This record gives sequence, structure tokens and C-alpha cells, in this order.
Amino acid sequence: MRTREQIYGPEVSAILRDISMYRVLSEEQLLRLHLRESEKSRERISRSLEYLVKQQRVWLSEDGKYYCAEPDALKEMDKGLFAAVWVLTDFIDQTEFHSVGDYPAKIIFFAGGEVYEIVHAAQGKEVLLSHVLAAGKQPSRYLVLVDDPAQIEELQIPHAAGYCTVSPDGDVKYYRKE
Repeated sequence: MRTREQIYGPEVSAILRDISMYRVLSEEQLLRLHLRESEKSRERISRSLEYLVKQQRVWLSEDGKYYCAEPDALKEMDKGLFAAVWVLTDFIDQTEFHSVGDYPAKIIFFAGGEVYEIVHAAQGKEVLLSHVLAAGKQPSRYLVLVDDPAQIEELQIPHAAGYCTVSPDGDVKYYRKE
């Protein structure tokens, strides 16, 4: 039996893994996750995406996002997870491994010998998230994604490495609590 990597090649297999895992990704996110220094790499990624769409392994929506299932099959996009991928792309050059996390983490990744979790503090859920993260026994370093910088003062999260916001176009701004 041939593996997915043998059938599609390592690059296509990695792209398919990420779209399957994160459910919805933009082309820019995929480029940042997989792009190497050469322009050839950008072309290969674009061709790989075209191949996956043609094979109906992924679906391209009208808004340019790649889905792991037909966009209509996904009831609603997880906006917190989508934003967390933008944060991950900022650390991808140092990242040894990344995956979807268990609640409350959206994404867990290893970088520089440390475990990081990107958690999303949705508006109005600050107290709940603070309570859940304070109860953990083996703390990771948390990157806390907030919808609005004003939420930072309401959060009491031990081991927070930093706080951030993500704009709709993927621009990540980082903050520290003083």
C-alpha cells in the first residue's frame, strides 16, 4: 500500500496535511507555512494547490480560501483558529512541529526546545480562559490571541509569553503585559 506522501510527493502531502488539520487556510498562509527561499518554491506550492483542487482533495472558495471539505459542508469557519495560523506563520522558521491543540489551545507548536500554545481569548470569555489556564499542571508558554487589545488587562494568565491581535489581512501585532 502506498502512502499519501508516495502518491502526492512530500510537498503536496504537507500542504494537504495542513489544510486537513486547520480546516481553512488562505493561499498566503500556505505560502508562509511552506515557502522556502526560492521563487521556484512559490510556483511549486501554487501548482500543488491547483493539483489538489483538481483532484478534489481540497476546495477553493470564492474568497480565495482553501477548505478541507466543500465550503458549504463546513457550517462556520473557526475564526480563532484561522487567526492563530497567522500567528504560527510568524514563528514557522523556528518551529520544529505544529498541530491543532486541545481546548483552550487553538495550535500547539515546538520551537527552540519549548512548547508554545496559541490560545484565543474570545471577547467576553476572558474570565473563563484565565480560570482554565491557571488550573494547568504542566504549563506551556502561551501566546494569547485577543480580539481587542483592551482585553489584555482582563486576562490573568500565568506563563503568557505575550499577547497579540491579528488584522483581517493577517498582520499580527504583539503586546506584553506590564
